[in-house]
Amino acid sequence: MNRYALGAASAIALYLTGSALVASGPTQTTTTAGQAQVGQAPVATPAAPLPKVFLFATGGTISNKVGGRLTVQELIASIPGLDRRVRAEGEQFANTSSSALTLEQWVDLAKRINARYKSDPELAGVVVTSGTDTLEELVYFLHLTVRDERPVVVVGSMRNPSTLGYEGAANLEDAFLTAAHPQSRGMGAIVVLNDEINSAREVTKTDALSLDTFQSGRYGVLGVVDAAGVAYYRKTARRHSAQSEFDVTNLTTLPRVDIAWVYQGATGDVINALVDAGAKGVIIAGAGAGATSGTQAQGITYAIGKQVFVVTTTRAGAGRISVGRPRAGTAPVFSISGDDLTPLKARILLMLAIATTNDGRAIQRMFSEY
Repeated sequence: MNRYALGAASAIALYLTGSALVASGPTQTTTTAGQAQVGQAPVATPAAPLPKVFLFATGGTISNKVGGRLTVQELIASIPGLDRRVRAEGEQFANTSSSALTLEQWVDLAKRINARYKSDPELAGVVVTSGTDTLEELVYFLHLTVRDERPVVVVGSMRNPSTLGYEGAANLEDAFLTAAHPQSRGMGAIVVLNDEINSAREVTKTDALSLDTFQSGRYGVLGVVDAAGVAYYRKTARRHSAQSEFDVTNLTTLPRVDIAWVYQGATGDVINALVDAGAKGVIIAGAGAGATSGTQAQGITYAIGKQVFVVTTTRAGAGRISVGRPRAGTAPVFSISGDDLTPLKARILLMLAIATTNDGRAIQRMFSEY
């Protein structure tokens, strides 16, 4: 028998610690340096603390049971065995439908998350519950304004807690595990529903009722959450989170930006009305590669003449409006290419851009980088 062989009568337990493989026998341990320490009893290594995850609950279907909404404490308690996997803390930020949240609340939520990260270096990640109707908008806003490497995981459910087949607790558990996972660092804000992880930049709600509603089109998911845990397969290449230039510290509200959809025979007076009502920017949800219809071109000319930024996107759901496509404006440039952002996402980026600068060339750069 060599010096590493152990008799059956020794009742040996082998276990792996963070830095050493320890053979729990009567006389010997082997360290990572390969040196035998004879005659010493094994010393149990204290278990590493569980990762800490903080939940900001805002409401939505995930909490909207018959007779009243679940609180943040009730949401955490709905996940069996969660306390064996993470240290969960939470705050009731709001408890309403996603469409009832105001832009001022968006700004406040981003500030609260930034402050939480700054004050707690031990925190592994943040989870935010949201209604699904406008979830894709909120998550992209947080993607651009929470300036930390640690993740923000936005989660919801398609069925409410009083419905047969309620999936909220399962989605919430996946969100906590994703927020705690070390590979989630640097991913920015992400959406976790239906066992899938999607990037804030690309994800869209695609079905009014299906559980499989949040998808990222041709780009696909970032990863999955299954019985084996969290697995990532790609990252987004665009700027976000810790690399973002959008600082909401001194921001209280966002400038008005509206969306004008292109449809056959659309009139430019709608764009005129948006400008006259105080819009600082207008997103054109163009047909195909950004085409307009009816008298919309006249409305765009009116907006640019009033020094209102006009961003051209496509209503097609995929495809890029590249730089050089938009109509010529005056200096500074007020006609912006929306790249491949959906009209909803382009609106959010333009609001933050206008809150940061009035230089059209800088705004065009932002659309090329974010």
